[in-house]
Amino acid sequence: MKFFSKLQESLSKSSRKLGALFASFTGADDDFYDQLEETLVLADVGALMSASIVDDLREVVLSEGIRGADEIKAALSKILAEKLSMSDNKLKLGTRPSVILVVGVNGVGKTTTIGKLAYRYVREGKKVLMCAGDTFRAAAGEQLSIWAERSGADIIRRDEGADPASVMYDGINAAKSRGVDVIICDTAGRLHNKSNLMNELSKIHRIIDRELPEADKETLLVLDSTTGQNGLIQAREFKDSANITGIALTKLDGTAKGGIVFAITGELLVPVKLIGIGEGVEDLLDFDAAEFASAILA
Repeated sequence: MKFFSKLQESLSKSSRKLGALFASFTGADDDFYDQLEETLVLADVGALMSASIVDDLREVVLSEGIRGADEIKAALSKILAEKLSMSDNKLKLGTRPSVILVVGVNGVGKTTTIGKLAYRYVREGKKVLMCAGDTFRAAAGEQLSIWAERSGADIIRRDEGADPASVMYDGINAAKSRGVDVIICDTAGRLHNKSNLMNELSKIHRIIDRELPEADKETLLVLDSTTGQNGLIQAREFKDSANITGIALTKLDGTAKGGIVFAITGELLVPVKLIGIGEGVEDLLDFDAAEFASAILA
C-alpha cells in the first residue's frame, strides 16, 4: 500500500489528466482516442508509443465489444502494463559476488542511487562493497564515502584521475578476500567523448569477465525522469556505448508525469528495473509494471 500510494502521488499530474478524460467519457469515438493520445504524449510517453497504445486499445474495444468507461479504463491499464512488462525487469544478483555497474551523466542521481542500493542490500544482510570508479569528477569519491558510512557498506577508492578499471580490479580482489555479496561500481558518465566512455567501460567489463567470469552482472543507467524526452536521448547514447541491462529512473516525485518509462521500454527495449520516488533511503523501489499502470490511471 505504501508503494502504491507514494507512486500514485508521484504520478499525480498524468493521473489527474487521464482521470478527467475518463470522467467526461461519452463513448469510445475518434475524439476520445485523439484526446487519449494527446494526454499520453503530454505525459512524456512519446509519440510512437502513445499511438501504439491507442491502436491497441481500439482493437481491444472493437474485438471485445466493451463500451463502458470502467471497462475501457481496465483494458487500457492492462495494455499499459503489457507495454512495460519485460522478462528481466528484476535485477539478477544470484552469484556471490554479483556486480552492478552504474552509469549516467552528472546530476541524474547516480551517487544517491548507488547509496540507496547499498543501504537496501546491507539491510537485507548482504555484504556490500562500493567501488568509486568515477575518478574524473571532483568529490565523487568523497560523496560515495559518505554513503558507504551511512549505509554500512565497504568502499574502495583512489585519488582523483586514477584509472577507473584499476579501481574495479582492486574492488574485485577486495570482494574475494572479504566475502562480499554485491559489488556496486560507480563509473564516469561523460558523454561529450563517447569513444573514451566506451573504451573505459570496455576495460571494466574485460576485468570483470576475467576475474569473475561466472558472476551475474548488471549495467544500470541512471536517468532523471524530470528531463523527459531528453532522458530518452541519453538512454539511446548509453545503449550504443555501454551495453546497459536496465534503467534506474530517479526523481519521479519531481515530474508528476512518468510517461518516459513507456518511451524507454517501448522504443529502446531496455527494461526499467528501479524507480526513485522520494529522497528517503527507502524510496528506491523495484519497478512493478502492473502497479505502475494502475497508479498512472488511479
